[in-house]
Parts: sequence; structure tokens; C-alpha cells
Amino acid sequence: MTMKVDWMRGCATALVTPFKKDGSIDGECFKALIERQIKNGVKILVPCGTTGESVTMSEAERLHVIRMTVEVAKQLKAYVIAGTGSNNTAATIDFTRKAREAGADAALIVTPYYNKPTQEGLFAHFSEIAKSVKSFPIMLYNVPSRTSSNISAETTLKLAAKHENIVATKEASGNYSQVMEIIKNRPKNFKVFSGDDASALPMIALGADGLVSVCANEVPKETSWMVEKALDGAQTAARKIHYQILPLMEANFIESSPAPCKFVMKEMGLLEENLRLPLVPVTEAARKKLREVIADLKK
Repeated sequence: MTMKVDWMRGCATALVTPFKKDGSIDGECFKALIERQIKNGVKILVPCGTTGESVTMSEAERLHVIRMTVEVAKQLKAYVIAGTGSNNTAATIDFTRKAREAGADAALIVTPYYNKPTQEGLFAHFSEIAKSVKSFPIMLYNVPSRTSSNISAETTLKLAAKHENIVATKEASGNYSQVMEIIKNRPKNFKVFSGDDASALPMIALGADGLVSVCANEVPKETSWMVEKALDGAQTAARKIHYQILPLMEANFIESSPAPCKFVMKEMGLLEENLRLPLVPVTEAARKKLREVIADLKK
């Protein structure tokens, strides 16, 4: 039976990682961003995911980011799902253990990228990780647009049935038929999160349990409120906020994420607009569009 993880519900923020001009991690800024998240209603923090540019960081840097997140989260009574996945099973196991030792409450583990494993390979990959960190909750992360590999509903359900500590999936496939099959047939206590802001409301209507959000970096209060209202069945109120912030949700992906999000946060005075190569700041055309979206939000 799937482990019961009551706190894994609602809005989780896929945290951006602020960098200084010299490329180093801006720890002071990062802690302030986390405090802003929690004070605005977000109770689940996800460091070192795609939005956090984790693949451009060394292992030592990723551990430092996770430790900082845990430090602030524990003080303010929030939870941490640390991004620990890679396309190397042994390395993922090692780093997931280190994240657990650092105080993370769970791990977010992405589908292996570049390798393009079969469904049998995916099952073996996630099974080996689950067996190696028993009792530590794992959230699968299915994002085919970035990994070129999709975890089928059948494989997700098989993993959930086999390993009690595989407790959730972050679904960013955009395949509602797949999502519905998982929700309909999932074991008791298994959670389904939307991995895309714009899909959160329809997925919650189908029975999903929450959202791992990019948009919440910019507007945490509105995003977390929308998710909570949707989960409570207040669809009219949730829809109102959804359509209010939908242009921002969509604009965050007009160029490679998290570049648009970092530009918006820079405009909001929250961080410096620094990214690590191969990501670069957004183009002038994108800046114009993003400024229009920001201006509309203030109306």
C-alpha cells in the first residue's frame, strides 16, 4: 500500500535559483525568496528542478541549495521535495540519499533524459531507486517535452503498486487520457500533481491533488489560493484567479524556462536576471510581451 503523506497536497513551487553576476548562487536572495513563498501561502518547496536550473549546477551546489531550502522551511513549517533525478540510476540513488540526509521530506525524480529507456527500463530505474531509499517518499516527474521519454499510465500504476514509497507523480505530459487513467486506477494515498500551471485547474477537476508551479515564483499568493480553492470545490473562485494569471502562466514559456520567469522576477525587484549557459536572458521581443503581461496583472 502507498505510504500516506498528508502534507503532499496543494501548491508546490518549483523554485528558481538566483545567481549573482559572477555565476555563483545568491544564497541571501534565495532564502528571501523562500520566505516570500511561505508567507504567501505556499507550504511545499521544490528546489533543484528544471526551473532551478539544476542541470547546470554541481552536486555540491545542488546540495547547498537543498540545505538552504530545508533550513528556511523547517523554521517556517513548510516541506521540501528535493529534485534529485538524473539519467544515471546509480548517481540518482546516491544523490537522493544525500538529499534525505540533508533533511528533505521527499524527492522529485525526473524521467531519465537522453537515454530514452523503454517502459521496462523506466520501471527498473525507478524501482531500483525506490528500493535504495526505503521509507523516503518519491514523486515521479514525467515531462516528455524535456526528456523525450514518457512514463505510461501502466508503468506509473505498476510502480505505485509495487513500491509503497513511490507516493506521487508530477504529470507534465499534457496527455489528459493518461492522467485520467492514473487518477482512476491509482492505489489509495497515491497523489497526482499537475506539472504545468495552465493545466492545474482541469487536472484538479479530474481528481488531481495539486500543482508543482513555475508561476508561483512570481505570484505565490494568487497561485496557492487558486489551487486551494479548486481543491475545496470552489470552482468559480478558482476559475477567476486562473484566468487572471493565465497570461503569465503562458508567457513563462514563450522562451526556454526559467528565463521568462527570471525576467519577470527581475522586473518585480526580486532577483538579478542571471542564468547559466546554455540558457540566456529573453529577447527584446519577449521582454516587451512580458512587460505587457505584468502591466495587465496590476490592473
